[in-house]
Amino acid sequence: MNDMSVSSGDQTRALSASTLTFTVCFAVWTIFSIIGIKIKYELGLSDTQFGILVATPILTGSISRIFLGIWTDQYGGRVVYTLQMLLTAFAAFLLTLASTYEMFLLAALGVGLAGGSFAVGVAYVAKWYPKEKQGTALGIFGMGNVGAAITNFGAPYLLIMVGGQWQGVAQIYAIVMAVAAVLFFLLTKEDPDVAARKLAGVKHASFLEQLEPLKNLQVWRFSLYYFFVFGAYVALALWLPRYYIGAYGLELKTAGMLAAAYALPGSIFRALGGWLSDKWGARTVMYWTFIASVVCTFILSYPSTDYTVAGIEGPISFNITIPLWLFVGLTIVLGFFMSLGKAAVYKHIPTYYPGHVGSVGGIVGLIGGLGGFFLPIAFGFMNDVTGVWTSCFMLLTIIIAVALTWMHFTVLHMEKKTIPELRGPRNLPELEGLHEH
Repeated sequence: MNDMSVSSGDQTRALSASTLTFTVCFAVWTIFSIIGIKIKYELGLSDTQFGILVATPILTGSISRIFLGIWTDQYGGRVVYTLQMLLTAFAAFLLTLASTYEMFLLAALGVGLAGGSFAVGVAYVAKWYPKEKQGTALGIFGMGNVGAAITNFGAPYLLIMVGGQWQGVAQIYAIVMAVAAVLFFLLTKEDPDVAARKLAGVKHASFLEQLEPLKNLQVWRFSLYYFFVFGAYVALALWLPRYYIGAYGLELKTAGMLAAAYALPGSIFRALGGWLSDKWGARTVMYWTFIASVVCTFILSYPSTDYTVAGIEGPISFNITIPLWLFVGLTIVLGFFMSLGKAAVYKHIPTYYPGHVGSVGGIVGLIGGLGGFFLPIAFGFMNDVTGVWTSCFMLLTIIIAVALTWMHFTVLHMEKKTIPELRGPRNLPELEGLHEH
């Protein structure tokens, strides 16, 4: 960050505009969680086909992050963000012309560009703040994930307002996205690093030079963390409306509202996660996240089971399943800790890779986004094959356990490397001064 050219007003403007536009992008990115259900019934899709449809935008949004992040480091977030949103708005409008499953998948790839906005915003916002405030700033920016809750809560009502025609919802989303792109360009400034490079006549790093940090195993460890805290968050935001309808027999409007109850805390507490990461350390927050999440998903994994017992007047059959109130409550808790974890992961990146926030943030976001692509497909496939709705939470429990184990053993290894006394059977010394990795 070029401190000489940045005022607090510039910081506030950049953060506010980026957060609002990211909210719009995220709402568009998850649009298929609601209109996809209408399309599912129109085309007679299986759960696997539905999972592929809702996950397809996530694929584009994930893969595009590495390119968009690097281009943001090279050319500045203001230009890249604006162009990305205009292209997404155009794709959302073209979506209304689709009539076959293949055409919907193609259009969904274009809509998925909305998800690439995260890498752009992270690289752009980080340039405006010093390291000691980047966790909080990026946490506030990440609150744009609330767009998923806006779609899950508001799109069903919007669908009713346009006469039940999903095309009307897509057209409105396209218009909002286009307006947001224009306003962002008009209200923001070029980030200080790009402006300083232009003033000094310094050429930006090449594409391959920006990819250099990806050789570090640490980057891929962060990516696995984000595969769960972000990828699984997106996957559940897309899958839960269908889950509530299939597993509990709820109407679309109610299912969307309950899915929004999960998506909302998974978004709005990201700023808290950033602040906690600045204050207590990102590693500590990740421990909280993984431990709480594995408890929640383990309980949510309990399958609905039919039992038959002997009674006085003959066999008695009954079903044991997680009550709806408990299921909803656990998803809210899960969303809350996912929100903290998302901020904690991105607290590391500008600290360790200040000159490569776009590329490193892009690859971490890419892997996380791929979780949002593969997991809904896996959820649908497992449901079609097993008929067990809670199988999706069984899979998530395994993923969290792997991430927690890798993180913990890495931490132990680093502590022994930093403090040789830990290698032997001696009393543990104070671990003050250890750095985040």
